[in-house]
Amino acid sequence: MPDTAHRAPKPLRAAIVYDFDGTLARGNLQERSFIPDVVGMKHADFWMEVKRLAKLEDADEILVYMHLMLDRARAAGQPVTRKQLQQTGADPDFFDGLDHWFDRINAFGDDLGLTLDHYVVSSGIYEMIEGCALFPRFRQVFASRFLYDAKGEARWPGVAINYTTKTQFLFRINKGIDNVHDTEAINRWMHNDARELPFERMIFIGDGDTDIPSMKMVTSQGGCAIAVLDPYQWTEPRSLDKITRLIAEDRVSYVAPADYQPKSQLDVIVQGALGRIALRAGLSVS
Repeated sequence: MPDTAHRAPKPLRAAIVYDFDGTLARGNLQERSFIPDVVGMKHADFWMEVKRLAKLEDADEILVYMHLMLDRARAAGQPVTRKQLQQTGADPDFFDGLDHWFDRINAFGDDLGLTLDHYVVSSGIYEMIEGCALFPRFRQVFASRFLYDAKGEARWPGVAINYTTKTQFLFRINKGIDNVHDTEAINRWMHNDARELPFERMIFIGDGDTDIPSMKMVTSQGGCAIAVLDPYQWTEPRSLDKITRLIAEDRVSYVAPADYQPKSQLDVIVQGALGRIALRAGLSVS
């Protein structure tokens, strides 16, 4: 019989789930070039029109903004393709430290006996995220995306993820379902012990109001939720009010500037949260 007495234990799987716009990168990817160059509108005017139409039609804002992207681009004689969307998302204004964040935090997890997977759950456009340099770092990206015709032109939203439906994708991660289409699997009852990634081994990082349902759900299930804000806006009155409300309403575990550099507040918080996961699991933490 093989000697298993000294075999190293299998690493325990944990995950960090990120929003994208405002969490990993400043602003919205659509604003970098698509809205001004393809749609031909100012950012503020575009989002104001989204809110106006959503209120007028009593419609979902995510579906409205995706419709408006296609509608205004066609009116300008610029059909929207997957390649075009990838190109417009290729150069996000990433927050500091993300170029080496994944290697560092994965190595830290390895030292604890944890294997880390990284996910994105975003209301932004999948194809734009697909075009950025960080895309291969994620096990899966759940984001709003389009359906395309035979010519490769976007015709209709295929997936629209709003503030509350984000929680569905956390359950997909929890159950080990790495797709959007399988509604039978997501609705099937599964004992907590059989779930691939328990919520208590999940860290969610988002940028505030749009992620509140997800943050609240993760914390209520024993996981960790971190709200991040642009470091340049950290001391603005509006940001301070948001921070105060998130803490007062018990929506998040921690709040920190979106700074992914070594020894930043966020770096220390995530390492501490991973250490807590390891301790709870009975792993040795030096």
